[in-house]
Amino acid sequence: MPVQVTDDMVAAYQRDGAVLIKGLWADWVEVIRAGIAHNMAEPGPHAAENLKPGEGGRFFDDYCNWERIPEFGQVIRESGVAEVAARLMGSDRVQMFHDHVLVKEPGTAKPTPWHQDGPYYFVDGVQNVSFWSPVDPVREASLRCVAGSHRWPKEVLPKRWLSDTSFYPDPDLYMPVPDPDAEGMPVLEWAMEPGDAVAFHYRTLHGARGNEAAIRRRAFSLRLLGDDARYVERPGRTSPPYPGHGMVAGQRLREDWFPLLR
Repeated sequence: MPVQVTDDMVAAYQRDGAVLIKGLWADWVEVIRAGIAHNMAEPGPHAAENLKPGEGGRFFDDYCNWERIPEFGQVIRESGVAEVAARLMGSDRVQMFHDHVLVKEPGTAKPTPWHQDGPYYFVDGVQNVSFWSPVDPVREASLRCVAGSHRWPKEVLPKRWLSDTSFYPDPDLYMPVPDPDAEGMPVLEWAMEPGDAVAFHYRTLHGARGNEAAIRRRAFSLRLLGDDARYVERPGRTSPPYPGHGMVAGQRLREDWFPLLR
């Protein structure tokens, strides 16, 4: 493993749904930076600009590019991150789901809205993990996670970030998006150095502050799956969509599209 994952770290991940992994990709920062530059120069079909007219700065994101951007594929396959994921999840298998790049330029005051990733996905199960890793020092534009929210009995309503509308046609299936600061929820937040990572569960409520710093905030995220991950039907088009996958409810994700890393 690239870092030592202690019993305390595993316990924190299972209890809180998020834990800081210092130096996870400390040896891969330059490779990830090169991959992000490649991604921004050649955006994929899912690339988005997440600011309305008149909102200052730039908030770029894109996902599902690891097979066409060699730097991302190298980090995923060669860094040992699958072993870290297996330890945190308590899983023998580690399966690829997707990558995600998020870039906030200086002066981007807009925060990333509070959300859970899981409701957007067509996968369900307890054993999963996302790694969010900046390649710039992070103070102002930090990731924020609500401790214990991965254990909430009802999923949070997934919404479109720009229009603030429901992602699916029946919002009553979900709980409204809370305001953790106003409601006094326990929010986990860390100052981070390039190559550090926050590991968090797909159902952990999270968001991120705007970037008021004088430097960019470039972050690479990786979503991985464990033993109990299964395809689940959602009441609409998922994100990522993966059209034509041909999977049915209760099936493990097809390994030719979502390869095993361990």
